[in-house]
Amino acid sequence: MMTYPLQESDYPVIEAAREKIKALYEEDKHHVGAALKTKSGKIVAAVHMEAYVGRITVCAEAVAIGKAISEGEKEFDTIVAVKHPYSDEINSELKVVSPCGMCRELISDYAEDCFVIIEVDGETVKTKISELIPLKYTRGS
Repeated sequence: MMTYPLQESDYPVIEAAREKIKALYEEDKHHVGAALKTKSGKIVAAVHMEAYVGRITVCAEAVAIGKAISEGEKEFDTIVAVKHPYSDEINSELKVVSPCGMCRELISDYAEDCFVIIEVDGETVKTKISELIPLKYTRGS
């Protein structure tokens, strides 16, 4: 997988996700925050919505994408998700996490050239969404 070092412009995106989940964390409801930077430079942040029936849980990346689109933003540059630890976890640090498979599909559907900030071997880097979802299904396939 090809990765790239973070640039100064990436840190405010991570911080927006951190601040959003720190402010809105609620046990069994919201434990992941996401932020995305649009190509116009706007940063949009959101939290995931946990549900007791797991299939209807909505990931933070999906909420952030929907929020951005609802605000008229359609071109995305970079996205990141940050996990807040549960109250019973020993490690209490906020951690950058990789998007799940469904979020990878969604990010790719809406921004096929989007960067995704992830952790690889303890280092925070970024990669293109196409690196996280190779040979993506398309309607024309």
